[in-house]
Amino acid sequence: MEKGFENLEAIKAFFRGDLYATENGAEILEAAPGRAWCRMTLSNRHRNAEGGVMGGAIFTLVDFTFAVAATCMHRPTVVQQVSMNYLSAPKGQTLIAEARCRKDGRTSCVYMVDVQDDLGRDVAQAVITGFKL
Repeated sequence: MEKGFENLEAIKAFFRGDLYATENGAEILEAAPGRAWCRMTLSNRHRNAEGGVMGGAIFTLVDFTFAVAATCMHRPTVVQQVSMNYLSAPKGQTLIAEARCRKDGRTSCVYMVDVQDDLGRDVAQAVITGFKL
């Protein structure tokens, strides 16, 4: 691991401080420089008045997964711009997100984040530009 993270447990310990995401169920599955896999188990707290999963819950997982991947490459990195496409409503009980670095420049980076549910349904895709502080 780069930037002071010697292993996955160190990354998980650091991100326990990301209370908004973790208290809403975001969990780190795996992480490596420029890559991360995270999940969120869905519950009633993630649902809107129609019973569907809130877009904000999906976005929270996307943002968290980006943060994990980017932090393993360069710390600190913040989101500068996001283009988010919601592809279909999740039908499963868990969302799984994968972030991968597409460009790692001197002051900025670009990541793709894909979200599926545990049934394999494509839920969302985001392109995130990060700014290295």
